Amino acid sequence: MEKDRPDDSLKAEYDVTDVSFKSLIQGVVLGTYTIFNYEPTEPECKMLYARLRKVNVASLEGVTLDEKDMIEMRARLITAESRLINTQRYCKGDASETGLVQFAQSIMDLDETRAANPTHIFKNANGKETEAIIPFNSEWKFNLFIRDLNKEMKNPTTADDNLCVYMKGAPERMISRCTKIVMGGKEVEMTEAIRQEVTDANAKFGDLGERVLAFARCKLDPKKFPKDSYQFDVKAWKEWGKEKDGKFSDYASIPGSFPMHDLTLVGLVSLNDPPRFKVDISVNKCRSAGIKVIMVTGDQPATAAAIANKVNIIKHPQREFNYMVKKLGMDEQKAWEESTGIVVHGDLLAEKHLAQENMSDNDPQKGKYLQEWISKPEIVFARTTPSQKLVIVDACQKAGHVVAVTGDGVNDSPAIKKADIGIAMGSGSDVAKNAADMLLLDDNFCSIVNGVEEGRLIFDNLKKSIAYTLSSNIPEILPFIMFILSNVPLPLSTVLILCIDLGTDMVPAISFAYENPELDIMDRTPRKSKLDHLVNTKLISFAYFQIGVIQASAGLYTYFLILNDFGFRPQGLFYLSEMKAPMPNVTDKYDPTLNKLVGGALYGNTNAGDGTVVENVYDADGKMTTQGW
Repeated sequence: MEKDRPDDSLKAEYDVTDVSFKSLIQGVVLGTYTIFNYEPTEPECKMLYARLRKVNVASLEGVTLDEKDMIEMRARLITAESRLINTQRYCKGDASETGLVQFAQSIMDLDETRAANPTHIFKNANGKETEAIIPFNSEWKFNLFIRDLNKEMKNPTTADDNLCVYMKGAPERMISRCTKIVMGGKEVEMTEAIRQEVTDANAKFGDLGERVLAFARCKLDPKKFPKDSYQFDVKAWKEWGKEKDGKFSDYASIPGSFPMHDLTLVGLVSLNDPPRFKVDISVNKCRSAGIKVIMVTGDQPATAAAIANKVNIIKHPQREFNYMVKKLGMDEQKAWEESTGIVVHGDLLAEKHLAQENMSDNDPQKGKYLQEWISKPEIVFARTTPSQKLVIVDACQKAGHVVAVTGDGVNDSPAIKKADIGIAMGSGSDVAKNAADMLLLDDNFCSIVNGVEEGRLIFDNLKKSIAYTLSSNIPEILPFIMFILSNVPLPLSTVLILCIDLGTDMVPAISFAYENPELDIMDRTPRKSKLDHLVNTKLISFAYFQIGVIQASAGLYTYFLILNDFGFRPQGLFYLSEMKAPMPNVTDKYDPTLNKLVGGALYGNTNAGDGTVVENVYDADGKMTTQGW
């Protein structure tokens, strides 16, 4: 008997034959622009060619395949890719829409549906053909398509054969624009109870950490919006259609206007976009290293808070400010004092920033609200725009922090450029890459943390190598100082110093570059960039006055000890060049019996030459030294 597979117990919680579900899938397909698009690269074509022709891939390096072979390989790869399951196929477009179209493709073919309901193209006042599209933007958080429901009929008489507005966007921006909802395949009025139910569903999905999108539509009356003549104003629509609250009747008389309110809600779609593996561990490493991770996202606050909790950016969700105020009913002042984190909505940030826009930059109250938010250990900014990211970066820098910013879009480039360390994703736009100081080829947050650890290791090893190199300066220069000031015979010549520096010191100094990290390398607080330089007073003091003095003392002690063993007393070495002594002849012999002749001038020298006798041949203890010989 065949054993059941784990997937066999999974059942879809939707009915593909349900009319409302079909309407939702149609809204997903016609309200998005992401497509399946696979363009084989030259290396992929060469790999397939080598496999089919049974040759080594390395032999094709630097070789250009014939055009005929390239066409064949590309065709084979494109055909093979189209046979993959939808979740493994290549998509071109928005990352969020990728999951939507991969799901919808299994129910409703993208190409066929979009071909049957193409984007409406009209001629503007200048006679130029224009697509009726409003692209997605983080400022208004939705995109809009005007589709032709029946391209075969040029002069329809009903709305079902005319044009239809399809919108996709953030639920809080879309729900307020809708006055109807699709239920049971029919459009019914959206009562306050239904609106609250939809809002609660959105909040429930958000608490699960899922990204939620709302889809709406509005079929256009052919009498007011004829296909062949109406010119849709998709350029100046913000003057009358940007605000989320309103009615179509308020701007219906404006030439070129079209319904952006009084829409019909088709449904909500949630996407589970789990954090990358080990991101939570990396965030904990950042915490122990004294690095604060601030999450700035375009997701709604509930989703942002749930994801932040998953990755340990918010470790105590019950002590989040909004949770304590709304769920626990605490006073705002008390909640602020006891909270450890806060989730800030982008609209609140925009409102505060706008209120202080005309204040002087020298005014201490300007931006104080943002400084207070940033002072919290755990902070998340939700539903933000790229321009607000720049404001957040500026506030962090004013607080004295060294700021690193990640981003991938064109709109992120100002914040990336403003930051002390700009980090762009390898899959991001060229503008963001050019503005960045560092590229993440794997688009993984863990790589940033690994880079911090590696940077600290390099900094530590450089300090060790420099300290080791500098410490030899004192024991090398002290003998020269003693030679100049006290006439002590020079222990180290310049040749010996070169041998030490180039021979014995070089290999140990280089070996410090390969030192393993200390166990507490990611448990230290970040160094102060303006004070803790690579070579600072502490390192100089350690290298010169601690290690250097110890080395010099040990070297001089060894030097005097060896000379003492050979009869040269330490006290007899000082000012040795200024002393005069009998110059012995070639035939001289040492006779110990002549050492202590009173008034004699030989001192053991049987045949001394001319010269002045040294008076301190005997030291204070009565022991003879050899300094005069």
